Amino acid sequence: MAGTLVNKLALPGNREFAVVIYDLLYEPVDCIVNAANGYLSHGGGVAAAISRAAGPRLDEEGDEIVRRSGAIPVGEAVVTTAGNLPFKGVIHAVGPMMGSGDEENKIVKALHSSFLRASEKDWQSLSFPGISSGIFAVPLSICARAYVRAVKEFFPQHPDSSLRTIRLCLFKGPLLEAVKKELE
Repeated sequence: MAGTLVNKLALPGNREFAVVIYDLLYEPVDCIVNAANGYLSHGGGVAAAISRAAGPRLDEEGDEIVRRSGAIPVGEAVVTTAGNLPFKGVIHAVGPMMGSGDEENKIVKALHSSFLRASEKDWQSLSFPGISSGIFAVPLSICARAYVRAVKEFFPQHPDSSLRTIRLCLFKGPLLEAVKKELE
């Protein structure tokens, strides 16, 4: 499998959670998750990288979703095309900003929403980046705990999910170290 495997957990129903060091844009999965804001504007970080690589169609679809339904609430996720990227779709998860309160549970909810969107599309593999850990400034220990908790809680709650593999894709750095510590 692509990337450098950091850790892998076997989960109920012959499923797995892998933490990898890699570039999200090259993940060998059906779909990727974008760390989004509620307006699906992709100004920086992983969102900007996804937007640039996907091309204008991704932004056009995101703009249409927001025009039709309003801002996406924190904890929710929506699907757009992957544009020029080799995925079946991109799932945009809206995580919380630090100071909004209950950040850990809001991150878990955003990831569960992402996993559900993938299941609704019958996709079997998904990769997600750090959510709320960058410009949203949620402490890395809270983020790491939320990421691991979200995956561990999802499959028992959704045993019929089509997802078989969930990957957390990060670069080397403090967030990866926090996730490694959370998995110990």
